[in-house]
Amino acid sequence: MRAVIYPGLPSHPRYALAQRLLPQGQSGVISIRLDTDDAGLRRFVQALKIFTLAESLGGVESLINHPWSMTHAAIPQAIRLEKGVTPDLLRISVGIEHAADLQADLAQALATLTASE
Repeated sequence: MRAVIYPGLPSHPRYALAQRLLPQGQSGVISIRLDTDDAGLRRFVQALKIFTLAESLGGVESLINHPWSMTHAAIPQAIRLEKGVTPDLLRISVGIEHAADLQADLAQALATLTASE
């Protein structure tokens, strides 16, 4: 994994602002950047058993989105890159499933990346 982008992490550039505005917690949406190519991204998403690939992240179930090819695909590439929407970016919406199950699902999908390298 190249990066985890979440305002609840001290490493996030807007962490202090998020803590001040949302002291009870930030949200159930997390962005990640995977250190892999397009085939690896597909492998990762296809390996998920709980998270569902979806255009919208609004729901009670855990969802995952690839903005580069989905929600932001119509935006010119230069603008996407300027805004940080890169081909390696995935957005995850955490649903109401058990946290341990979600963690295990992500871990087993990440393992498909290291197993094929």
